[in-house]
Amino acid sequence: MHPTMLDLVTYIRYELAEDCADDDDAKPVISELRRAVLQELKMHDSFVKEWGLQGAKETPINSAAVKYTDFLLATASGKVEGVKGPGKLATPFERTKVAAYTLGAMTPCMRLYAFLGKEFKALLDPSKGSHPYLKWIDSYSSESFQASAVQIEELLDKLSVSLTGEELDIIENLYHQAMKLEIEFFSAQSLVQPTAVPLIREHNPAEDRLMIFSDFDLTCTVVDSSAILAEIAIVTAPKSDQHQPENHLARMSSADLRNTWGLLSRQYTEEYEQCIESIVPTEKAVFDYENLLKALEKLSDFERKANNRVTKSEVLKGLNLEDIKRAGERLILQDGCINFFQKIAKSENMNANVHVLSYCWCGDLIRSAFSSGGLNELDVHANEFTFEESISTGDIVKKVESPIDKVKSFKDILKNCSNDRKNLTVYIGDSVGDLLCLLEADIGIVIGSSSSLRRVATQFGVSFVPLFPGLVKKQKECTDGRSPSWKGLTGILYTVNSWAEIHAFILGC
Repeated sequence: MHPTMLDLVTYIRYELAEDCADDDDAKPVISELRRAVLQELKMHDSFVKEWGLQGAKETPINSAAVKYTDFLLATASGKVEGVKGPGKLATPFERTKVAAYTLGAMTPCMRLYAFLGKEFKALLDPSKGSHPYLKWIDSYSSESFQASAVQIEELLDKLSVSLTGEELDIIENLYHQAMKLEIEFFSAQSLVQPTAVPLIREHNPAEDRLMIFSDFDLTCTVVDSSAILAEIAIVTAPKSDQHQPENHLARMSSADLRNTWGLLSRQYTEEYEQCIESIVPTEKAVFDYENLLKALEKLSDFERKANNRVTKSEVLKGLNLEDIKRAGERLILQDGCINFFQKIAKSENMNANVHVLSYCWCGDLIRSAFSSGGLNELDVHANEFTFEESISTGDIVKKVESPIDKVKSFKDILKNCSNDRKNLTVYIGDSVGDLLCLLEADIGIVIGSSSSLRRVATQFGVSFVPLFPGLVKKQKECTDGRSPSWKGLTGILYTVNSWAEIHAFILGC
């Protein structure tokens, strides 16, 4: 992996930072960090001897390593936009800035190695004897290395106190670029066995088809779409004393709409909780898909009745299609969601289909939300408003109202796929409504922390496994040369906190 080359560059960077630091407290800290790099160089030499690699044939340095070292040296020499080189510094304050910029580009490396060391250490099985990389893991998980990572972060904070907003933006950009290059460096290393990550590494477009399914509300979005549609209805409704043109569909006043929405919302919340209470077994069972399916049929009946109340109330009557589309374009999505789907859409070497399955009352809202990110080709399976001359009649064309509807759509989509390739299915969701699809998929990924989902699923024997340790377990299946196997209806779901985890798992960096 050429760590020695990177450490040499790191050593040089710390020397430059120490020269530029104009703080009596900062210099000793940087000097201490520089001495730690010398120790690291010695440690890597000992690894080479222990692994029997002395005298081994030199391998070419990969481009990712070159990019990273070039970036580090460019920052120090002032060849990065906004950063002056040491020779151009006129004042002590400018020298302090360069020290801050230098540490801004170095800190991600320390933090990443400290993080990896702790994560790997936690995964070691003490009962299985020595691990070939034990010393490496022990070194980077040690209290001294963890303390060094904190030390460099605290020093960076101290040197940044006097910087302007623009200068802090430069440090932020350097930090992000350095972390990105670090990840590319690790991803570029050659592998001699099948791997579980990223998922597409073992993907052969000529033989395989990646089928990605995702919920929309609170999986992709920050707020529920029904709240958005309610707000559009209330804001665009006439005032109680306002005359309505004869050629328009008669609507409730904004005050009446707000009251009606409030009543519908409270009734839904109360009855939903009662329904969940009624379907959850008192005792935890082994994984039992069939009984779970029967229980969720009751929830499906509840969802259909709730939607009927909405249409009968006419609260959705009179919404303008253009207002709905504008709201969709401005809808705030979860960080990383759009980027994930964009990368799939832009890939020329991936045979992948994306389907959005949603309870949302208006598919146009979903399509607008994704089209604002240039994603016009996603297949959206949701309910639809009926319109007369772009004005909603208040009725809903009900296509996906319940967990049963969702899993039926999921199965129908797969049934309609051609048989020329093997499908690998991934479903991403956040709620009880997604549970059947999550379990049917080869890989079910839960984002968020819905208490009702956890409660229902756990009582029916479903296990929730954080994605990272789950992938480590899968990777261990590859030690004998086998590729990891994925299949649905195992009763295991993987949990994540963000779309960044999903992106890294499926697509890599």
